[in-house]
Amino acid sequence: MKSPVVKRSIVVAGHKTSVSLEEAFWNGMKEISGLRDMTLSELVGEIDSNRQQGNLSSAIRLFVLDYFRSRATASGSENSPGAR
Repeated sequence: MKSPVVKRSIVVAGHKTSVSLEEAFWNGMKEISGLRDMTLSELVGEIDSNRQQGNLSSAIRLFVLDYFRSRATASGSENSPGAR
């Protein structure tokens, strides 16, 4: 059985590293980096420099989750009754 986790190599701050993420998180990262007009490596570098603890894969998952959760919350408040 094939694992849903995909391991990819990426250059972060000039150093090559491997990151294991589910395909949905890779797709989320690509979408976010495109919206921010950044490369995937630049975005991962930003996440890496801001993480408090844990491994890079976990930090990326939390970043992507938080990004889309914030977007959903903002979108939800626009559609709530009384919102203009």
